[in-house]
Amino acid sequence: MPLADDARNAGRAAATSARTLLAERLAQLLRKDPELQATALETGLVNQQWLDEPGQVPVSNAAPLEVVERFLERSAERNPSFLARAGLGTIQLLSFRAEEPGEGSTAELAIVFTDLEGFTRFTATRGDDAAMDLLAAHHRAVSPIVRGRGGKVVKRIGDGLMLSFPDPAGAIHAAVELLDATPAGLRLRAGVHHGEVVITRDDVIGHVVNVAARVAEAAKGGQAFVTAEAAEAAGDLRGITLSRGRRRSFKGVGEPIRVHRAQRTVPDP
Repeated sequence: MPLADDARNAGRAAATSARTLLAERLAQLLRKDPELQATALETGLVNQQWLDEPGQVPVSNAAPLEVVERFLERSAERNPSFLARAGLGTIQLLSFRAEEPGEGSTAELAIVFTDLEGFTRFTATRGDDAAMDLLAAHHRAVSPIVRGRGGKVVKRIGDGLMLSFPDPAGAIHAAVELLDATPAGLRLRAGVHHGEVVITRDDVIGHVVNVAARVAEAAKGGQAFVTAEAAEAAGDLRGITLSRGRRRSFKGVGEPIRVHRAQRTVPDP
């Protein structure tokens, strides 16, 4: 399947570029924060050579890529402004391991990414404590919606969420319902894709994950974008209206993908 291979190769190239960018920005942040840098060096998260040449040498002998991801997750939990200071987007970070080869079981799943438009500004003006309270309330509102549609939260970083659903219709309904479960003054955006993924011990990876992330990044606050593949797999979406599909090109995806906007069906007056 040449087109599928081309898409995966493009995805891997984009993932390599994203990892290099992530490494450079993390190194810059560590250099600016001596206390954080000392902790990272002391715990073996990074070594001095990596700080000098981020992305060009292994992070450390003791820190595989997923350890760096968890370090960023924990840092963002304690200080929500951390990622903004590093110049990193939550969807970008949640999906940067998507194209990594990995061992695990395969399954057909719908993947959803979300984040909150305006969260960086909120954190900058209100501070980390207020941001942590807001995220706690947001996660409390999100969980019953996701569970109610048969899904699970795969991981979260800052205001970003990665969700998986065995039923693509449930994923699309949840994405639309989550638009209404947004903290006051902020707007959620979501992207949904469906296909075969690899389920590892602590993650879900594969090209489908990368596509879902790129689709979410294309949405604006208050929008839920759904790929044609996800819409077709979902079948009847009672109560949901899909816009006419539009073909869009995404970095690292290969061929353009048809994307619909999903909204609640407005009842006739």
